[in-house]
Amino acid sequence: MKKAIIFDMDGTLWDSADNVAESWNIAMKEWGYEREPINEADMQRVMGKTMDQIAEILFDKVEGQERADLLAHACKVENDYLREHGGVLYPEIRETMEKLKEDYRLLIVSNCQAGYIEAFLDYYKFHDLVEDIECFGNNNKPKAENIALICERNNIEKEDAVYVGDIQGDYDSATAAGVKFIHAAYGFGTIDTEVEKIQAFNELPVVMKKVF
Repeated sequence: MKKAIIFDMDGTLWDSADNVAESWNIAMKEWGYEREPINEADMQRVMGKTMDQIAEILFDKVEGQERADLLAHACKVENDYLREHGGVLYPEIRETMEKLKEDYRLLIVSNCQAGYIEAFLDYYKFHDLVEDIECFGNNNKPKAENIALICERNNIEKEDAVYVGDIQGDYDSATAAGVKFIHAAYGFGTIDTEVEKIQAFNELPVVMKKVF
């Protein structure tokens, strides 16, 4: 049975912060919500949080249903924008994933909204590489639960799975879910525990041999 690699999205496979910020500025203008324009740094600071947490930070002038409606609009605009414009893909992602797919099952779990992973897969035509996906936007479950869920759904034993992510929350979620962890150290965050890490995505095949 092949081992499984479960990937985070932002800070691991790509950096979409600049285009996400642009799409949210479009959405805010369409909605009539006034605040300073959101920039790439604003988005990078909230990457990894769930969508409702991000909305609480960036749409702090409204609350309740009004905030939820604005968030839904922003997410729709964002997905459409990313499907058309993509983001910044880290170097050698496709080549490395093609190599990994020969020996491992590849999946994605993210805290993003529904449709976000699909926009990524559509833009880069990666559907052939990724076996299954799950996210907070689909079921409102935290990342740890979704890691466990995707393992259960695909008959993957937890000891046969590793999560690759870039921030402390990714490590905490992987640990809570009972799977191994590799730190994408080129991403947005640091980990306060000594773990296996990669400084570039193309290092993953070698590090995988250390993990299993």
